[in-house]
Amino acid sequence: MTKQLSFEIEAGAICAVEEAAIGAFAHVGLGDEMQADRAAIAHMHAVLAELAMSGHVVFGEGDEYESALLFDGEKLGQGGLECDIALDALEGTTLAAKAMQNALSVIAISPKGGLLRVPDIYMDKIAIGPNFPQGIIDLDKSTKENIEAVANYKGVAPNRIGVCVLDRPRHADLIAELREIGARVYLIPDGDVAGVIFTTEPSADVDLYMGIGGAPEGVLAAAALACVGGQFQGRMVVKSESDKAKLRQSGIEDYAKKYDLQDLISGEVIFAACGVTDGSFVKGVRHYYNGTETHVLLLRSNPKIRRVVNTMRLNGHE
Repeated sequence: MTKQLSFEIEAGAICAVEEAAIGAFAHVGLGDEMQADRAAIAHMHAVLAELAMSGHVVFGEGDEYESALLFDGEKLGQGGLECDIALDALEGTTLAAKAMQNALSVIAISPKGGLLRVPDIYMDKIAIGPNFPQGIIDLDKSTKENIEAVANYKGVAPNRIGVCVLDRPRHADLIAELREIGARVYLIPDGDVAGVIFTTEPSADVDLYMGIGGAPEGVLAAAALACVGGQFQGRMVVKSESDKAKLRQSGIEDYAKKYDLQDLISGEVIFAACGVTDGSFVKGVRHYYNGTETHVLLLRSNPKIRRVVNTMRLNGHE
């Protein structure tokens, strides 16, 4: 019998990111990244601890020495379907601290075994949104080959192809190459889960995401793409013996393996992202005299659903 994620788990995922976003929003613009992160973690944990499931944090806020709550391996819930949980209570801590756009609270939930467990190291990534032929992009192809493949399929010149890249010194060569090819480069200061989600939004004018970011964020982003029919490939970036040790602890022996989306997300999955600050696909938290408003992007892989949930928590004032 297929293990399906219940409506209660879906509603719990929505509530978890909403509460985390509200908790973080109290610290938006105050310049304290850690305080905003701690508030988001505490609020999300309070919701997940009460859900009717047997949850296991595949990766969360680090090990139990780094975070007392939502740490890697933590068991959550009141019993029920065994589930894998991947989360980032506040993706874009710097964005929140500086009141910049696209700070999010994100979570992915899948039946046990549905999410690949990866360590907190770097991953080289390439992603594209839905409605493209399978295999149109490949991590082993050159940047030029990938851009030209997408441009040829769309029947446009490379200057009509938008690529989102995390603005980091390590991407200087990639950015220069993209611009030499003629592609439009959309640089983001932080939050590479949001960067991948941009590829699913027609209004964002972004076709691809490319570059190196966190491996856990890669799995979270792949969860979103699994729900909408996008494509993703990633490969671990191993810089030290410590990275190799972390991979072995996660059960990964092939350090050079190229992961397709199906390797990262092998089961049904729910993905939810709530805006902390205003962003390109969801608005941020808003406080009014009579309540607090949130916006959540909710995605499901089975059935394939994309929903934006707008919630007003009333405080009793008329």
